[in-house]
Amino acid sequence: MFGRLLPESIFPRKLNPNAERRLRLAQARAEESVIRAHVDNALMFVDTLAEDLSFDRAIDSYIRVMGIPEPLASTVATRALVVLGQDLVPFRRRARENDEDEGRPRLRITDAEGRARRRALPPG
Repeated sequence: MFGRLLPESIFPRKLNPNAERRLRLAQARAEESVIRAHVDNALMFVDTLAEDLSFDRAIDSYIRVMGIPEPLASTVATRALVVLGQDLVPFRRRARENDEDEGRPRLRITDAEGRARRRALPPG
């Protein structure tokens, strides 16, 4: 029945490799944004509940209240603890203060792909 409504030529089951790669990269960016938002909100929970709960219990409360499933819950908890730990561990604090560039290097995926394609092409 649905075969007539959604013909294969309009909605192919398999994407071409370039579209598949772009889709996977976009999905990874979206998942990372969701994780980052949860970590920020968990840290706000910790700050708000600091007088009533320890930081680990506040993070657990955030995860429970928001209904975050595993394995995302573990990732959020770990990253929130890492952020909190950066201020508590003297070595990490000193390393961060001495670090001039805290940003990550820019990814150059398109440059690497271009070089790989040029190597794969036969001469001529």
